[in-house]
Amino acid sequence: MQLPFTNEQFFGVFRLYNSTVWPTQVFLVLLAVLAIVFIALRRPWSGAAVSAILALLWVWIGVAYHLAFFARINPVAYGFGALSIAGGLLFAWHGVICRRFEFAFDRSFRTGLGVALLAFALVVYPLWSTLAGHGYPELPTFGLPCPTTIFTIGVLALASGARLRAVLAVPILWSLVGGQAAFLLDVKPDLGLLVAGVVAVGLFIWPVRDRKASSTSP
Repeated sequence: MQLPFTNEQFFGVFRLYNSTVWPTQVFLVLLAVLAIVFIALRRPWSGAAVSAILALLWVWIGVAYHLAFFARINPVAYGFGALSIAGGLLFAWHGVICRRFEFAFDRSFRTGLGVALLAFALVVYPLWSTLAGHGYPELPTFGLPCPTTIFTIGVLALASGARLRAVLAVPILWSLVGGQAAFLLDVKPDLGLLVAGVVAVGLFIWPVRDRKASSTSP
């Protein structure tokens, strides 16, 4: 596949993004940690709070990365941006306004997958990227599409609700699109995105509607 940009241009976008939005990356990581805390607390408002964080992350991806930066080297980014914003709005509608989702840690295989993906997105992904020669400011920091998609799928592995398929659609699509960077742009940490995509497809096929039954879910 012939890309409309070079590797240098691709990582140059990361450099420009990171230098421009700093220190927002720290705030976004703190939001991710806060989402994990809310899941662990499992209060009546936790589902809406976690959904609000996911909604904010996906709107950020669409506006602050795709439209503001990636569109400079790839016109398809306008479509990616619209898709990401739509994904954020779906989280806001189903999770915040309608409060259809619950999140919890339990002793299930699904939770194990979710925790593994969360750890990969927040710890392994940046370390692997740095060791692979793409340290900061070329680092795909949290808040950019690939690590954030892995994190999102990890969170959704801890979720239950009647409309989970609706919010899984965009992360699944991005796992397919973004995962190609592992081969086309030699971004090896994005191999994790392909694994996350497989997990997301499984969640789409077998969503948990009742969290009480999640301990026996596949």
